[in-house]
Amino acid sequence: MKSITAGLAALLLSTAASFAAEAWKEADVGGTKIYTDANGMTLYTYDKDEKGKSNCYDKCATNWPPLKAEADAKAEGEWTIVDRTDGTKMWAYEGKPLYTFIKDKKAGDVTGDGVGEVWHIAKAD
Repeated sequence: MKSITAGLAALLLSTAASFAAEAWKEADVGGTKIYTDANGMTLYTYDKDEKGKSNCYDKCATNWPPLKAEADAKAEGEWTIVDRTDGTKMWAYEGKPLYTFIKDKKAGDVTGDGVGEVWHIAKAD
């Protein structure tokens, strides 16, 4: 019975981890490893956010869509969940909420880097 319980626990943990891993991936852009969403769109951080808190709403969130997390998503290592004031959840890396940029049109675009001197590509360590 213990082996069945352990097996189910391992299955549940691997399933939760696979959901998390499907939200983002690593990519190589010009020799730099960055994070992208599941579709290969570059992820960005915002200097005006606080650790574990998004300050990008309304027009900001229209231009910089948050990397949405499912309601049942679980934190995994450096990847954590941020509760937004609108009731949705988003992913953060090392406490920094992550966003895509509306002007990036295809996977690999990095047009949001440096916008307003407050938006930066989320780089993989």
